[in-house]
Amino acid sequence: MKKSVSIIGGGPAALILAALLDCEKFKVTVYEKNKTLGRKFLVAGKGGFNLTHSEPIAELIARYTPPHFLEKALLDFDNEDFRQWIDTIGIPTYIGSSKRVYPESGIKPITVLNAILAVLTKQGVAIQYQHTWTGWRNKDDIVFNTDTAIKSDYTIFALGGGSWKITGSDGAWLDLFARKNIPIVAFQSSNCAYRVNWPEDFILEHEGSPLKNIAISCLNKRQKGEAVITRFGLEGNAIYALSPHIREELESQQKATIFLDLKPTLCHEDLLDKIRKSTFKKTSETLQKEVKLSPAQIGLLKKYLSKEIYLNPELLAQNIKKLSLEITGAALLNDAISTTGGIQLNAVDENFQLKDKKSNYCIGEMLDWDAPTGGYLLQACFSMGMHLARHLNSLS
Repeated sequence: MKKSVSIIGGGPAALILAALLDCEKFKVTVYEKNKTLGRKFLVAGKGGFNLTHSEPIAELIARYTPPHFLEKALLDFDNEDFRQWIDTIGIPTYIGSSKRVYPESGIKPITVLNAILAVLTKQGVAIQYQHTWTGWRNKDDIVFNTDTAIKSDYTIFALGGGSWKITGSDGAWLDLFARKNIPIVAFQSSNCAYRVNWPEDFILEHEGSPLKNIAISCLNKRQKGEAVITRFGLEGNAIYALSPHIREELESQQKATIFLDLKPTLCHEDLLDKIRKSTFKKTSETLQKEVKLSPAQIGLLKKYLSKEIYLNPELLAQNIKKLSLEITGAALLNDAISTTGGIQLNAVDENFQLKDKKSNYCIGEMLDWDAPTGGYLLQACFSMGMHLARHLNSLS
């Protein structure tokens, strides 16, 4: 007789798990609170639909915080394994110039989602929509919509994090676990905008300006990329990847210091040489025409450096390579791309089973791990789903 598997949530981790469970051994049902599956997956695809990242697996693992928690799942089902699997369901991919992995041209997020759903249909997976999980009854019965109780041999929670409430990922489930004394951590914003208290005259002139080909550092982490100056502060991939380090400083000091390298392609000595040898009389012309800084980059230097430092080639070069800015806060949860927090990692075993609630598992963003944008978030969710599918398939 088949054992029953109840998967609560309809995001990437849940869908690949359902697709890969052995349909000869399990009767699988996905319970989704919305009227459709994969809403956050579809919304995320609107901003540049990268499915994973192509870098070597050791480097990829190091992108996660903490890296050891996801290492086994990522090794079991790495970025190349994922590309091969998704190709088998009709979604060929390519590696872009950024080393991110995208579906081939013309393939939209809904096409990818439908391809995965077609696998679920073939596997005989049942889907119950508009089923909001509201807790447990008795010992392990799961309850939906306050009154519908379901008995299941295995229950897998894939409830998502606390960002993008419009997609259903609102984190409202957190208190239900806390009531059962399952260790939790409050949600925090990640991969989000960070507040900088810009001088008003600066932001009036430069709001919306990109800072291209820069590097940003915080504590011991340095990230190359781009950022955008907004009225709130800074956002973009160059600062998103520093989220764990910025949060650490904000928690301990209520502020964080970041350092901008406005010309990472030049070392300090070469930069200083360019400035000293320039034939332009005005420093701003030298920065624009010799150093190739943008108006916004020059504006930052003018606003944050004294006249004496700005006109001193040695000190100016130092600040082009290491301009200090103060971060005073993070964007709200609902404005973040992803969140940290949720179920504490020490609450689950190596197969994501709750230690104090056997046959109950948690996967995806509802666990307290972090990753930058660029395909890492999706890869981790797919790897966790695959890892758990293999584990459950091996039990019966």
